[in-house]
Amino acid sequence: MRKFGFLAVFMSLTLALLSTAMAAPAGGKVLIGVSKIVSHPALDAVEKGLQDELAALKINAQYDLQNANGDANTAASIANKFQSEKVTLAVGIATPTAQSLVNTLKTTPVVFSAVTDPVKAGLVKSLTKGEKYVTGVSDMTPVKQQIELLLQIKKVKRLGHIYTSSEENAVVLAGVVKKACQDLGIQYVETTVSKSAEVKQATQSIIRRVDALYVSTDNTVVSAMSALTDVAMKNKVPVMSADPSSAESHPVLAAWGFDYYKMGRATGKMVAEILKGKKPEQLPTRFMTKASDVDLLVNLDVAKKLGLTVPAAIVKSANKVVENGKLTKK
Repeated sequence: MRKFGFLAVFMSLTLALLSTAMAAPAGGKVLIGVSKIVSHPALDAVEKGLQDELAALKINAQYDLQNANGDANTAASIANKFQSEKVTLAVGIATPTAQSLVNTLKTTPVVFSAVTDPVKAGLVKSLTKGEKYVTGVSDMTPVKQQIELLLQIKKVKRLGHIYTSSEENAVVLAGVVKKACQDLGIQYVETTVSKSAEVKQATQSIIRRVDALYVSTDNTVVSAMSALTDVAMKNKVPVMSADPSSAESHPVLAAWGFDYYKMGRATGKMVAEILKGKKPEQLPTRFMTKASDVDLLVNLDVAKKLGLTVPAAIVKSANKVVENGKLTKK
């Protein structure tokens, strides 16, 4: 009887330990590894929002912040580093880094952020539930509505799109852009890159064949936004972007997309839930659905240089307006 009693107690303790294996140590400091594919305003904002949210929730965390600089091999090395450090939890900002973390950290919770299609990226099997160790936040963007906004400012017959052929996020969005163009009766003109250093040449290769350029949340292309917009402005071709954060410091005609700082805060909330004992599989992929999660930026200075007039209704609805060299946030 004593032997069976001991086994019962042992099994109960084991199950209790397993159920709390992913929770933060009581009162202890947790080590969170954060890997982002590249540094640019949107992804930097996710990283900051994550840390601010966890600080606001009084999570005692230490961070290992890593930047893969757009390189898949570096992303894999970072994942191996996190594994060696035995991080409590890892956050992958953007698709390639999230994939590397999931492929390497088999028994460590991974929360992805700023991933367009986590199912096609192989991170989760369904959007309605997480995996045993994986869940996160998607930044699927309203592509068709963004292009329709551009059409209210300029008549476009041919729309150019530059994307990274090796990044799942970018490939998925390219398909969405192509379909939106078909629906809107616009000719779709594309070219691809494999790294940010190729963006300027890629832009030059199609700039004389298009009436406007569309930039998705492709991290490789966004990180080279200055090169892209330089070519576009010299050829008087407007740029419509899905990343308002980077558009604040580059000559983009309009940008409509998510507030990536708020996305970081949402990511931080998911991380906190897991650290407090919730299982990733109980948390479905989250989307930014509130009106307050979205930013619309219009650059009246760029419009003037291009000889375009932005309708008053669009200017009124924008919460970020650039005019006379000054950015006003409403």
